[in-house]
Amino acid sequence: MEPVFAIAFGVMVAVAAYLLMSRNVLRIVLGLLVLGNAANLSIFTAGRLESRVPPLVPAGEAALAGGANPLPQALILTAIVISFALVAFTVVLFESAHRRLGTLDADAMREAEPLPQATTKKSRKVEESA
Repeated sequence: MEPVFAIAFGVMVAVAAYLLMSRNVLRIVLGLLVLGNAANLSIFTAGRLESRVPPLVPAGEAALAGGANPLPQALILTAIVISFALVAFTVVLFESAHRRLGTLDADAMREAEPLPQATTKKSRKVEESA
């Protein structure tokens, strides 16, 4: 079963990389979602999939013998919350940029940046006085 999850992880990372390199900001958000889910799948796969014993330490024992590892499950829950917060922030940020600039194209959004060769009056005065 683990090779299937490993292949699924590889496909998800490839899809996320493709979406993140897109110029459309909605595809970038979807790429973030897929990448977050791929990270969750890798953590889940690392925490033993075949064990059907609950992650409980028997009385008198000091360690868990053959049960499922509870740490990856806790990490995945935390990662889901962080991924949701990141995507929600990104969606709000891109919505604000779309309202202000009127486009969803990342290259067109660069028009809002100042030109690197443009100098202001204040910087010209500092250069002349030096």
